[in-house]
Amino acid sequence: MRSIEETIRSTTEENQEKIDWTKAWSKKYPILASYQKEVDCNRYAKQLRVMLDEIENEYHYSKQDAMLVLKDILAHEYLNQKVKNNG
Repeated sequence: MRSIEETIRSTTEENQEKIDWTKAWSKKYPILASYQKEVDCNRYAKQLRVMLDEIENEYHYSKQDAMLVLKDILAHEYLNQKVKNNG
């Protein structure tokens, strides 16, 4: 875990922007390479944009911080549902 945390800390914004994260993660999670052909991405993007704008405006967060907060909320919601369904 420490090596992963160190890698995250030491990776610059510039290097992060060069990585195709969808391609990288799709090696572990193949759905990431194919969902765009099946899912109405624009529909969900509009809903996400509304939520991002709300977080950004209501809490005076930057665009990046609003995205990180929304992403973290989504991850927690997923994990909470996973626990409920397995418990």
